[in-house]
Amino acid sequence: MARPGASGLMRPARGGRSREGGQVKAEGQVSGLIDPYVMLGIDRDAGEQAIKSAYRKAAKGAHPDSGGDVEHFGKLQTAYELLKDPVRRRVYDDTGYDPELADPKDLEGVLMLERLVNDVILDEREPGSFDPVAAMRRKLSDDIVKNRFHILELERHRNRVRQHIDRLGRRPETDVLGSMLRARSQSITDAIRKAEGQIEAIEHAYTMLEGYSYELEALVMVEQRGEAAE
Repeated sequence: MARPGASGLMRPARGGRSREGGQVKAEGQVSGLIDPYVMLGIDRDAGEQAIKSAYRKAAKGAHPDSGGDVEHFGKLQTAYELLKDPVRRRVYDDTGYDPELADPKDLEGVLMLERLVNDVILDEREPGSFDPVAAMRRKLSDDIVKNRFHILELERHRNRVRQHIDRLGRRPETDVLGSMLRARSQSITDAIRKAEGQIEAIEHAYTMLEGYSYELEALVMVEQRGEAAE
């Protein structure tokens, strides 16, 4: 079941709850983001006292002094700290992530998607006349291609620098030119690693779009089918 996020776009519900026979059912997590409501086993509209009681109950059995796992206990503490803070809780409820709970890769992906969401919001076309999710995927794919071409260009530059280093013959004791060329080669290597990391981040952001669909207006869908047939 999708619901509007802070940006107004539809997104999969994260770590939601459904009531079956009066019981609260946890539905899991999305994109590796830890859901504090799932961690404490409470409903999303739980009050301050319910949050405190749930934390005490969960922490009692998870405490390291009682043989509990240190990492799990730490996550319980972090979840409780988030939910008892009204500001952090509201940010989480609106955006689906919190810097202290999310995996760094997820945060980086969210920031990338946030920029794309801003582009969608500024797009003057009518909602339903285009597919913003498909547009985001195209933009991410284009960015991956650009970074790969950038890496190829950097590798060519580095290869030329290394050839110059190899062709330096007799050198003075203070090898200024050799040092400068080696430093340049290293800086290009660092740039290549940065671009490779950027590709990994973009690919991760792309996976965060998995599972989304967008409902176009019927007329737009007919026109697209007609173009595909041609």
